[in-house]
Amino acid sequence: MTSLEPAQGDNVTADVDLDRAARCGFPEVIYGEGKPTALIIEILQRQAEAGQRGFVTRIDSDQAGRICEVLPDAVYNVAARTIAAHGYPLVNETAGSVAVVSAGSCDAPIAQEALETLRWMGVDSRLIEDAGVAGPQRLLRHLPVLRAMSAIVVVAGMEAALPSVIGGHVGCPIIGVPTSVGYGASLNGFTALLSMLTSCASNVMTVNIDAGFRGGYAAGLIARQAVQLKEHPDHG
Repeated sequence: MTSLEPAQGDNVTADVDLDRAARCGFPEVIYGEGKPTALIIEILQRQAEAGQRGFVTRIDSDQAGRICEVLPDAVYNVAARTIAAHGYPLVNETAGSVAVVSAGSCDAPIAQEALETLRWMGVDSRLIEDAGVAGPQRLLRHLPVLRAMSAIVVVAGMEAALPSVIGGHVGCPIIGVPTSVGYGASLNGFTALLSMLTSCASNVMTVNIDAGFRGGYAAGLIARQAVQLKEHPDHG
């Protein structure tokens, strides 16, 4: 039996999938760009009534201001353009950990989106910034931390070589997030996307351009699987 319910907002409707948390482990996430703020608030309120922590991506400061007026415990990250509607849950101490690595400071908004997603999921996470291949010595000091991770999200634009470089140093899955950062031939992220897709490092997989949420979410699920393997080693 499903729990799809209509929500109203500025004459736009949405079906709130309140069963998704039971099916998939986490509630439905709201993509905020282009949605009326009233509709976003209505969805978040319906989720709250069902005991679910809402999460919104790609919202602007005006939307965020209105949401925070209605939901005062909401956490807005201006760089990531995300809102955790009821703050963050406690970190699952038995789950794996995830690192988010950005190649350069221009990649920070996408890296922050991935990091906020992991925090909303209750996954132990840490951010490593400005570790791109233009200064490879900067990466070396982070290797002990990276080798302890269950998964790593690597956010990079331009030629996007960083996931391959990290992939040669660690034994965990790497989620590559190409960004639209770069000059003309970077083609708004397509060069980075193709670079990550054709990586010679076998542990690199790739999500869409600027898809920080998707990269963080996939890495968070991997971290959760680490819990299940610890609790049920015979299923590994």
